[in-house]
Amino acid sequence: MLPWMVICALLCVYHAGAACPAGCECSEAALTVKCVSKDLQHIPSGIPGYTRNLFITGNQINRIGTESFKGLVNVTTLSLSNNRISQIESNTFADLRSLRSLDLSGNQLAIIHPEAFSAPSRTLRDLNLSRSLYNHTAVKDLAASLRLSALSSLQGLDLSGNGLIYLPDYIFSHLGSLRRLQLANNSLVALHNGTFASLERLEELDLTLNAFRTFREEALREFDRLPWARLHLGLNPYTCTCGIEPFAAWLNESRARVADAERLVCAFPAAMRNTSILGVSDVPLGCHRAGQGPDLALQTSYVFLGIVLGFVGLMFLFVLYLNRKGIKKRIYDMRDACREVWEGYHYRYEIDSDPRLSHVSSSADV
Repeated sequence: MLPWMVICALLCVYHAGAACPAGCECSEAALTVKCVSKDLQHIPSGIPGYTRNLFITGNQINRIGTESFKGLVNVTTLSLSNNRISQIESNTFADLRSLRSLDLSGNQLAIIHPEAFSAPSRTLRDLNLSRSLYNHTAVKDLAASLRLSALSSLQGLDLSGNGLIYLPDYIFSHLGSLRRLQLANNSLVALHNGTFASLERLEELDLTLNAFRTFREEALREFDRLPWARLHLGLNPYTCTCGIEPFAAWLNESRARVADAERLVCAFPAAMRNTSILGVSDVPLGCHRAGQGPDLALQTSYVFLGIVLGFVGLMFLFVLYLNRKGIKKRIYDMRDACREVWEGYHYRYEIDSDPRLSHVSSSADV
């Protein structure tokens, strides 16, 4: 009996080992498969069906498509970080009916097809795309994919470290359940109307380490549309000139919502460096306030308009000067024509008013 048990155990070990793809480590007990830094060119086939946690990282995989994850209906956590993936096809993750967390960080995504992140059961909760977008064209592809992939249950989205300089309008409008949005370490300079449309449930927004010099009234209205969001706004190159005043006033009123409000400081100009933005309203910036003097921009507009009108007047006089002889001739011609017409009317009047010539006029009419 004992030899048969040993043989069965060996067979089980053999089959378990055979079920694990080459270059991967499989643990049925932990329901985990790891294929880490094995220079894989594609997603390995034969991944066990029991797998819930799948880590394929640090390889040389260029693209992933609908055939990449066939039959892996139990996978809940999928990490594909640092694989140099440049293309994701539509419905790539369609077979991952239990997928909750997807990590694509550290890749080189240049082509993201529509519905790239769609899954039939809409179970995806966390999507990590940090340091993964190859160029600005990928941002437009991503915006389209976020709209078409039916990610209505997504709660966490990480887009940090992608060098983003803008966000397409309404890029997050179809992510109504989103609670955490990471936009740190990019190059964003402004937020526009509709940037955070439909994100009423957002609880955390990270905008640290970007290129914001201030937040204008349009951006402040966007923040006010996120009533439950904890904001992180530090480590931006804030420029404390007249344009910073609306933001400083808003920050003083909303400091409870800004996690790092006490650490927000001016970077420019040099005289204001490291000055707390909360205290900017107490520092004279030399700005014209309403009711305290004329608006500088309006004054500049009037001056510019006066210069333009003066230039047009000078050009008109110059043209008149160049054509003075022709203009003088035309005036004389008009004077002579008027004189001839006047003399004709005067002659006719004298004939009509002389009784001695009335019979001549009547004969002529007959």
